[in-house]
Amino acid sequence: MSFLSGKKIVVMGVANKRSIAWGCAQAITQQGGEVIYTYQNERMKKSLEKLLTGNEFLVECDVANDESIASAFSKIKEYANEIDGIVHAVAYASKDDLQGNVTDISRQGYALAQDISSYSLIAVTHYAKPILTENSGIVTLTYLGSERAVPNYNMMGIAKASLEATVRYLAAELSPQKIHVNAISAGAIKTLAVTGVKDYHKLIQLSEDRTPDHEGVTIEEVGNTCAFLISPLASGIIGEVIFVDKGVHLS
Repeated sequence: MSFLSGKKIVVMGVANKRSIAWGCAQAITQQGGEVIYTYQNERMKKSLEKLLTGNEFLVECDVANDESIASAFSKIKEYANEIDGIVHAVAYASKDDLQGNVTDISRQGYALAQDISSYSLIAVTHYAKPILTENSGIVTLTYLGSERAVPNYNMMGIAKASLEATVRYLAAELSPQKIHVNAISAGAIKTLAVTGVKDYHKLIQLSEDRTPDHEGVTIEEVGNTCAFLISPLASGIIGEVIFVDKGVHLS
């Protein structure tokens, strides 16, 4: 039997077929889970629908708006009654803050990136907590730029560092309720999000050059790890950042 058989998992952040969130959704489905998809707005809904069969449950959820999050999880409760996990694959920073000097980041840009990329995990967890089952999992996505000064990653690296701290605090709070919270630090993959980073192709090439086999990680590899981490099989993994980057972080 597949280890997510009968489980209902909310996946947030699928933009297109290259999204890491899409790799996670596919892996969850392959392990027998049902994926509930959220989308930011009608434009993103149309992109998402192109990937799906039409039988999936979709719900609008703008993580920058508490009313939208509350409404989304109210609708999810009506549909599923309870859920077994959340994949939080949502992040944003102004393109101007993904190049140049960190000292030029505006107060507004800093607040925006932290709100969407870090605080949103707290907000989503707040509204989801009442319908999360025992032994459920929450997984978010981060990157090595949270620990090292990666050229042009700038504001997003700062936000990801905040996100990783958030994971630890949420994990400590929710573990007694049998909810395990973790993060995956994925290698550089050509996604819609990464193309916002100046000279992103150099970042991806550098990442591939630093893997032992000189091949970059895939969304399928990240997705497989996500499916495991969100499942009851990972109940003993609490507040961790798991690297799925083909060894880039080793050097």
